[in-house]
Amino acid sequence: MKVTVREVLQMDILKDAKVLAGAKGLDVRIRNASVLEGLRSDEIASFAGRTGELVISGFFHVKDNIEEQRSIVKALAKKGCAALVLMYVGDVLKEVSDDLIDAAEKAGLPLLSLEKEGVSCSDVARDVSAELVYGDNFGNRLISNTVFHLLNFEKHPNFQEALKEAAINNDFQIIILSEDFNPILSVETRHRVSIDEAIRIGRSREINDSSVYTLVEVDGVLTYWGSVLINDEKHYMFIVDNEDCYSANEITKLAEIIELAMGMWKYTPERDARAELIKALKRGSKSLAYSLREEAGINDENILCVFYAHGIETPEARKIIDEFEQNEKLRIMKVAEGDDTYGIILTQLVENDEDAAGKRNKCNDLFNELKAENAVRIFNVIGIEGIEGAADAYRLIGETWSFVQSVFPYKRVFTKYEMVLVSNCINIQLQGGYVKKNHMDLLESFKEVGEHKGRQLLETLETFVLDAGMNSAKTSEFMGIHTNTVQYRLKKINDVLSAEITGNRVIPGLTIALALKRLDRVVK
Repeated sequence: MKVTVREVLQMDILKDAKVLAGAKGLDVRIRNASVLEGLRSDEIASFAGRTGELVISGFFHVKDNIEEQRSIVKALAKKGCAALVLMYVGDVLKEVSDDLIDAAEKAGLPLLSLEKEGVSCSDVARDVSAELVYGDNFGNRLISNTVFHLLNFEKHPNFQEALKEAAINNDFQIIILSEDFNPILSVETRHRVSIDEAIRIGRSREINDSSVYTLVEVDGVLTYWGSVLINDEKHYMFIVDNEDCYSANEITKLAEIIELAMGMWKYTPERDARAELIKALKRGSKSLAYSLREEAGINDENILCVFYAHGIETPEARKIIDEFEQNEKLRIMKVAEGDDTYGIILTQLVENDEDAAGKRNKCNDLFNELKAENAVRIFNVIGIEGIEGAADAYRLIGETWSFVQSVFPYKRVFTKYEMVLVSNCINIQLQGGYVKKNHMDLLESFKEVGEHKGRQLLETLETFVLDAGMNSAKTSEFMGIHTNTVQYRLKKINDVLSAEITGNRVIPGLTIALALKRLDRVVK
């Protein structure tokens, strides 16, 4: 229910309060109430105060510090708080100074004082919160009207139609999403922002553990987010308050009623076509993926990249992904399974080859930014040809991801080039015989220089080729030895092999031989 500062001043508990400053702001809406004690003004920005909040305080911690009192008033005004109620005036705070009143007036923050024996800060917070949740408009209009439409089994053929009628009559909108934030039910009564934009902003917020629906403002539109169980499966629901009429507590009650109605209607959500498409591709079910393609809203030409990542289901990573989607105009469809994430990056049709190359490079930039955390591992294939190419890419990832980390232990982002190399090595490993022997024979000459010396040179060659990208400075860093030592060993390696190791005709076979050597350690 919409309750203003002026209206709460008519409540029994606040009817004796005096308005000391900010009288022009008495018609500001109150969304919630809180008690403030012990925080400094510079801490308010991070830990206290929200838009529309009625703040109640005795100023215990700053009762003798007028300058800090002024700073707190300014900080609360900056956060958009509705009003500040000063309690115990005359007992704790001996008086409200003219300087404090002047600061509140200039900041436009209604400043109220209450001298009422036996009334505490928590009493005021409790009564105001009750008014916000259980006022007449709330009880009579939103809940009763919603219940009337949701439970009208004779008029409506299904839950979706009943929900639509309730939304139209009570001026709200509702979107139900899968756990992977893909919309599966949408009731829109206005079109001020796109669903994709609201989802992008909403999923960046931490809403999992909130008992009250979280307010997320999307381009001036108020959306409230929370989780809901449907048939014992976790979903998300966000409700749009079209006319800014309801509080977070009211929206939470509304959501509870909608959830209850789902059970009474025996509502079963439609399948999450986007998540099912990704799972089909991951399993290699191309025929199922083709059948889901249109329902998921994608074309073959839209698929730019597929990826599998471990460790990116964090707030920091979600923020990076959201900014990437917003800035690059590319869309990410993904499904999370614990710490593992499978996804597809989609693009609009590209104009030319240069445009396509630019978008592929943007994908590389995204993965390199996501790898900031040491635990993150990302396996990606960029440059996909439709459903067939996406399924083949996931097959490549599935067959190689566990082995490619052993061949390239220092890498955290793995492309199709590393995975194709390892795939070929796996096939050679499985076949054995003369093909594997031919490659391993390329390293036999290291045995001729002695066991210790040969092992030292071979370790340097492995690091130089597989880890350091044939960069001697990086090899020095990986091995913890001086660059001159690396250069000396590389010269000795050339002598042992009787070949220039960086030569175009030498490096392909040598790379496979070194990769096979590392794979041998894993297999054995």
